[in-house]
Amino acid sequence: MRAVCVIGLGLIGGSVLRAASGAGRPAWGATASEADAAAARDDGFEVLETDTALRRAKQEDALVVVAVPLTALREVLRKIAEIHPGAWLTDVVSVKDPVDFEVRKLVPNARYAGGHPMAGTSASGFAAGSAELFRGAAWAVTIEEATTIDAWREAAQLALDCGAHVVPTGAAAHDDSVARISHLPHLFAAILATVGADGGPLALSLAAGSFRDGTRVAGSNPELVRAMTEGNKAALLDAVDDALGRLGATRGSLASTGGLKSTLDSGHEARKRLDALATGEGTTTSTVRLRPEALSRLRDLGELGGRVTAIEEDQATTQVPVG
Repeated sequence: MRAVCVIGLGLIGGSVLRAASGAGRPAWGATASEADAAAARDDGFEVLETDTALRRAKQEDALVVVAVPLTALREVLRKIAEIHPGAWLTDVVSVKDPVDFEVRKLVPNARYAGGHPMAGTSASGFAAGSAELFRGAAWAVTIEEATTIDAWREAAQLALDCGAHVVPTGAAAHDDSVARISHLPHLFAAILATVGADGGPLALSLAAGSFRDGTRVAGSNPELVRAMTEGNKAALLDAVDDALGRLGATRGSLASTGGLKSTLDSGHEARKRLDALATGEGTTTSTVRLRPEALSRLRDLGELGGRVTAIEEDQATTQVPVG
């Protein structure tokens, strides 16, 4: 199994280090955070200086996983370009188009495929992570014009080894999607928490499950959320405009007729579709030969809501929703 070098040991990077190691891969990490480094060492993981970690990655032909916020990405990529410009490379940053652009510009010879595990908690730092964080989760692995089948397979295999299933996608399509199902919910959670707090102590004392669930991610580190949401500005603006239009229509209906049927019914149906997809209900299973010409097919599969559940030799097992 290919060794893994994780740069950045917060919640996601630390969980990748744990999961990769638990899958039997040689793994080590590097981080600018003294607290995360100490916590990782206390748990028995090898933490090196970034330069040393990258030199070892070059020596052992390891897969380098960049797990830093978007704001710190350029500095890390410049270091990789200096020490190991031909690295096997992936990342776990929550936006993909800006990362792909920086990688192609700063480390053009890297064997790169972008990644984004759709898992997390409202806590941050190495201590908040877990080897089980990605179990059953979706993990996007991007396919762009410059992506090779070998680079994509390396990134995808890491995701599978961490317990996730792989969703093949283009970088721009990924960013449009996560604006709606990740970044907009962070904004809604912040607004909902503020509206609730504006109700005063009585409102907060009565807050129960729906309010706590709806505001959970408002407990995330605001600086990390800013890096994520502001880094996907264009796509997030489209999602916000869509949401504002629906809120406006809902308000108009409530003010004029007092009815909320359309809003609540459409939301209920949308949630049912999500639940059906999560359980694998109504899917068909097939295999794809992992050859260069398969990349476009894999990306199309992702657009249909499909996923890769296993890779064996030169074949990927896929599941695609029917209908």
